[in-house]
Amino acid sequence: MEKQHELGDACDGISLGKLAEFLGARLKGDAGIQIFGLATLKNAGSGDLSFLSNARYRSLLEGTQAAAVILSSSVVESCQSAVLLMDDPYWGYARVSQVFAPSRSNLYAGPECIHPSAQVSSEAIIGSSVQLGANVVIEKGAVIGAGTVIGAGCVVGAYAKVGNGCLLHSNVTLYHHVTVGNDTAIHSGAVIGADGFGYAPHEGKWEKIAQLGSVIVGRGVEIGANTTIDRGALEDTVIGDYVIIDNQVQIAHNVIIGAGTAVAGCTAIAGSTTIGRYCTIAGAVAIAGHIDIADYVHVSGMSLVSKSLKEKGSYSSGTGGAMKTSLWQKNAARFRQLSEIAKRISRLETDRP
Repeated sequence: MEKQHELGDACDGISLGKLAEFLGARLKGDAGIQIFGLATLKNAGSGDLSFLSNARYRSLLEGTQAAAVILSSSVVESCQSAVLLMDDPYWGYARVSQVFAPSRSNLYAGPECIHPSAQVSSEAIIGSSVQLGANVVIEKGAVIGAGTVIGAGCVVGAYAKVGNGCLLHSNVTLYHHVTVGNDTAIHSGAVIGADGFGYAPHEGKWEKIAQLGSVIVGRGVEIGANTTIDRGALEDTVIGDYVIIDNQVQIAHNVIIGAGTAVAGCTAIAGSTTIGRYCTIAGAVAIAGHIDIADYVHVSGMSLVSKSLKEKGSYSSGTGGAMKTSLWQKNAARFRQLSEIAKRISRLETDRP
């Protein structure tokens, strides 16, 4: 979560010329136009910047009241506003959104401020320009890197390490010995380093397996609200650099996720699974334990991955999208008969003269 721009306070307005320079865009229009916000084509006003990256919204372009629009050269003739020309307008929108986001220093305690209610161990190490919000707890041996912002109610456990320039939103919990790399953001309610689900059955009871590993989170990672990442049993759970993880994701012990992978909401990844680099895991996917997923794999929403995926590409499972319940019930009944139907077809083919 390092500083993204040097354009000053967006509330005061930013010239279109400065935004073009920031984005590396080609400007068509008045460089002196002042931009005060970012809005959709439909709702933008005279001080707003908008963008067009999806062809289905092209019909809104002619009527937009935006002061300027980020778009590609293929649609520039349809726009009556000033234009910032880019090959990838959606990436341009992502970049410029950071300009108009609230400053981290205004979100919580204020620059270089430790709230009076924060509890910081005398054995902790706190870097320069760190902000600690109300009721933050930093336990013994913890290390907080320079420029990190920790919101109200967060707990950083014993000997945990948080890198430089990180942002922990309110009520994040980092257990003992967890390591978080530089420029990482963790959203409210996330729990990093809780025990993995390890038990040994014995004579009708469950014997708990002490989880002796930890969690290592790389740099530039973003972890969504109420996501849980369990510590390893013997070795560490590892989240690679620049991974993005959505809300309410469960990552079990000893999972390894490669750099640049994206995991959407409500996905559950069972223990000791390795996911490669630059994968995209869509929402509500269930991934079994002790399997490997190759680099550059996409898994579509609500899929079940029960065995290793050894080649890059797109994978799906399930029996189709939503349908009328009555039709689904008929299809489900036939699905149960597939094995017998396959056997009958095989016999018919065998008996064919």
